[in-house]
Amino acid sequence: MKKITITTQAFKSNPFLKLVFLCIILFSVSCKDKVEKPMTEAQLIEKALAIHERVITLDTHNDINVSNFTDSINYSQELDNQVNLPKMKKGGLDVSWFIVFTGQGDLDEEGYSKAYDNAISKFNAIHKLTEEIAPNDIELATTSADVRRINAAGKKVAMIGVENGYPLGMDIKRVKEFYDLGARYMSLSHTGNNQLSDAHNEEDKGERAYNAGLSDFGKEVIVEMNKWGIMIDLSHPSIKANVQMMQLSKAPVIASHSSARALNPTTTRNLYDEQLMMLKENGGVVQTVAFKAYLNTEKNDANNKARQDVLNKIAEEQDFKIIPRREVWGMEEEARKTYNTSFKTIRDLAKTKIEEVSKTAPPVNVSDFVDHIDYLVNKMGLKHVGISSDFDGGGGIEGWNDASETMNVTIELVRRGYTEEEIGKLWSGNLLRVLDEVAKVAEEIQAGE
Repeated sequence: MKKITITTQAFKSNPFLKLVFLCIILFSVSCKDKVEKPMTEAQLIEKALAIHERVITLDTHNDINVSNFTDSINYSQELDNQVNLPKMKKGGLDVSWFIVFTGQGDLDEEGYSKAYDNAISKFNAIHKLTEEIAPNDIELATTSADVRRINAAGKKVAMIGVENGYPLGMDIKRVKEFYDLGARYMSLSHTGNNQLSDAHNEEDKGERAYNAGLSDFGKEVIVEMNKWGIMIDLSHPSIKANVQMMQLSKAPVIASHSSARALNPTTTRNLYDEQLMMLKENGGVVQTVAFKAYLNTEKNDANNKARQDVLNKIAEEQDFKIIPRREVWGMEEEARKTYNTSFKTIRDLAKTKIEEVSKTAPPVNVSDFVDHIDYLVNKMGLKHVGISSDFDGGGGIEGWNDASETMNVTIELVRRGYTEEEIGKLWSGNLLRVLDEVAKVAEEIQAGE
């Protein structure tokens, strides 16, 4: 390449060269001025909190205990559980999906009846909170328009999801009944196969009630959910059942509380890439879950062992027997309540020592959680990813261990470079989009009858 040299004399005698040189200088100065200086930690937090205040924050999975919905003990108080109104206000959590959960029981009329009664008691508890206990603070929403209206009025928002279709029994009419009570998503199974679907936890046991998929009645329920506008939840059924649901559904589906199996393949509760891509094609959304064991099993196991050693020692000193969580969930409600109260005492006594051992075996934290969000966004696209906690059902991580710490998720998202628009979609926009699309499909089905 020929080298071009501009002499000083040529520059002085040529006005055009002078103009070009001046433009280069001005452009360089302008570009330098536009380079943003790195934010300090205080500035980052200030920016994140401002965004957190403006976007609608929505958590799709918070379990409930009906004993916290009475006239004397309820969510208007600062209870020891992870989600209540004081904690929602403190952490800026705007929308809580309260869960009508029923554990898996026998597949007979007695089992169905008992499960149905349990489900109705939880529906009633949520209505009592929003209609009698604290109607000035929280209101039930069934549409995205409701969410925005209630939020604009300065109140918190309650929504309802059903975890486990077992309470339907063999009565298809209960799908519409649950819709009328406010349910806007439902998973067909939980932990254990039922009359509708095989469950996630059976895939590594070789147990196949329906060849790892849906029963004939389960397929009918999917059609009925489409008809009435209930989002189909993939978080607990088996892989084959989830594939069948996406193939059968005329509307987008959700995974209300699941994470990426590529980052943590040790749990059947996370979704494989193939499921994620099929869900993307379906138009749905995965609500990334802040559940320690699903995010990083190895890290969580190390921390758990350190914590458990401390808890076991103190429990032994207090003559208390710690039992596995699954056995706790299998208890009758009063027995479970008594156990949890005693176990809390043990945890309180162990708190200081647990903090010490966590320095060498750190717990799963918000950064680990957002790693999964990053992965899902990169794999599926931002419009297919949301946020959930599974609070009061085993969820919670260091930094987001209850609703009062919700802002820490937004802070980490800002730290990762997400914009306000993107953060708004992750927190609520994507899920509400699916809710709208499911409602539209339901209208079309009903109009076509």
